[in-house]
Amino acid sequence: MKIAAAQMTCEPTDIAVNVARAAALACEARRQGAELVVFPEFTLTGYELEALAGDPGLWVADADDPRLDPVRSAGIATAVNVALRTEGSLPRIATLVYGADGAHVTTYAKQHLYGHERGPFAAGDADGRFELDGIRFSLGVCYDNHFPGLTGRGAADGCRVHLASSLYGTGDGIHERATVYPGIAERDGMYVVLANHVGPSGPWTGCGRAAVWAPGGALLAEADDRTPSVVTAEIGA
Repeated sequence: MKIAAAQMTCEPTDIAVNVARAAALACEARRQGAELVVFPEFTLTGYELEALAGDPGLWVADADDPRLDPVRSAGIATAVNVALRTEGSLPRIATLVYGADGAHVTTYAKQHLYGHERGPFAAGDADGRFELDGIRFSLGVCYDNHFPGLTGRGAADGCRVHLASSLYGTGDGIHERATVYPGIAERDGMYVVLANHVGPSGPWTGCGRAAVWAPGGALLAEADDRTPSVVTAEIGA
C-alpha cells in the first residue's frame, strides 16, 4: 500500500477554503498512487484556538458534516483532524477517518491536550484503531505522540502503521519533529506517517517536512519546509 502525508497552509478559520485545499491535496495523493492521505492537526481551520473556543460554528457537527464532502469525495481514504462537537459543552480535537468511498471508518479524539488546549477542548479517553486492506493502523494527534504508552499500545495491538496529524513549528518544533517520530518508528517497530502545517498557523509557523519513516526509523519520504504538498511511501504488510 502507498500512503501519503500532507502538509498544508491553512487560511485562518476559513473552512471552505481549507476543505478545498485539502481536497486538492487528496486528489494529488491519489494521482501519485496513494490509497490513504493523512492531514495536519486542525485541517479545516488552522491552529486558531481563540476563534475555535468562541465560535461553535467552526466545530464539525459529526462525521457526516457536509462541509467535509469535497474531501470525502476525492476517491482516496483520508484522515482529517477537526474540532468535533460532542454531547457536552466542549469540542474534542478529533481525527475523522474515511474510506475511499467516503464512508466514515472511525473517529479518534486527542487524549493528551497541550497547554492552552486544556481550556477550550475535552480530552479523548480511548485509543484509535482501524484496518485498511489488511493493514492495521493506530492514530495520534501531535502532543499525543510524545507519550510512548500510546504508540506502544498500538504496536502491541498489531498496528503496522501510526498516523500522526500534527503541528510543529519553526524553532523547537524542528527538533521535536525530527526526533519524536523516527523515535516511534525505531522503538515500536511501526511505520510512522506525519502530516504537518507549513507556514503560519495560529501562534506558530509550521515547519513542514511531512514525512514517512519505516520501522526502525529510516526516513522513506520527506517534504520540504515551504511548499503545500504531499509525499508518498510504500507500506509493507
